[in-house]
Amino acid sequence: MLERLGHPEHHFHAIHIGGTNGKGSVAVLIAAALCQAGTRTGLYTSPHLVDVRERMVVDGRPLTRAAFAQWTEFLREAIEEVDASFFEATTAIAFADFAARGADVAVVEVGLGGRLDSTNVLEPVVSAVTHVTRDHTEYLGASLQSIAMEKAGIAKPGAPFVIGETDSQLTATLREAGRAAGARVIAVPPDARYEGPLGLLGPHQRRNAAVAQAVLAALPDDLQPPGEAVARGFASARLPGRLDRRGKWIFDVAHNPGGMVALVEALSVLTPPRPVHALVSVLGDKDWVRMIELLREAVDAVWLTSPPSAPAERRWDLDAAGCRFSSAVVEADFARALQGVQQGAATVVVAGSFHTVGDAMARLPGFAPLR
Repeated sequence: MLERLGHPEHHFHAIHIGGTNGKGSVAVLIAAALCQAGTRTGLYTSPHLVDVRERMVVDGRPLTRAAFAQWTEFLREAIEEVDASFFEATTAIAFADFAARGADVAVVEVGLGGRLDSTNVLEPVVSAVTHVTRDHTEYLGASLQSIAMEKAGIAKPGAPFVIGETDSQLTATLREAGRAAGARVIAVPPDARYEGPLGLLGPHQRRNAAVAQAVLAALPDDLQPPGEAVARGFASARLPGRLDRRGKWIFDVAHNPGGMVALVEALSVLTPPRPVHALVSVLGDKDWVRMIELLREAVDAVWLTSPPSAPAERRWDLDAAGCRFSSAVVEADFARALQGVQQGAATVVVAGSFHTVGDAMARLPGFAPLR
């Protein structure tokens, strides 16, 4: 597909960000800092919440509907020839869009893993792995070491490879893999935290910002933003659906146990008005038992549901979840659950999969990321 497009990925500098959790936040922080420095910056993230065009933005502006349709039509034959997946097609479209809109730098988030991810066609000026936890084990392997090795597959010869992981054994695995690839390895100290004003909420974002700082510092001199641009970018950065507080609502795509730990810690710091009710749905291949056990200690009531956009084959067993957590309210109808969870609540937390958060935002006036 990229050959059909004239290899647009060769027309911009790329920064490649992988990791189980935190990679979207780190990518957004880096892009915000570059934009503040006047660098024309593309940002590719996934998945989207409501509109596919959230995935591909340049200087904060998403790809237009007309342009998305035109790129899709242009690539239709190639997509069908190679039986491309949705993610493969959107990755090609994003790279074409970044080149067409004249991006100098593209900050690209890995979709899944790293070594075999579609985005790994890039030859980045810097790559990074933010964090490694157990997720997508059916593709990446059951052990944390095997998952780390897959994520380290984005390290490239001669390019800095930034490691944000704090576990010493996993850091050693990532370091070894990076050196084997010929990359220049940079490990962010485990206790490093960003201390300046930050637009992203939650104590975990201090660590993500420190990793983003290290990536920016590893860029070639002509691409590095000045310190004041980094400070402005980090202070203004926003990421819909990630500890996203809007009045009485808090949205967070805590879609695995690590993400749920971060959400619970953030709620303890934010101390939102009580009672706090939570609307939750988790995909069936996640450790949803552990996730709900964590969350219910931080909220006053839990509602369990199933969002309509979740693929049928990946939905969790709502009846089993209701039996496991008998104190929770089970409502299979998403619209009714969204209404019911608000009753008597001073704060409503919507958490779980991107489908859960996206479907809720799409139904609440003015909350969709693209309007």
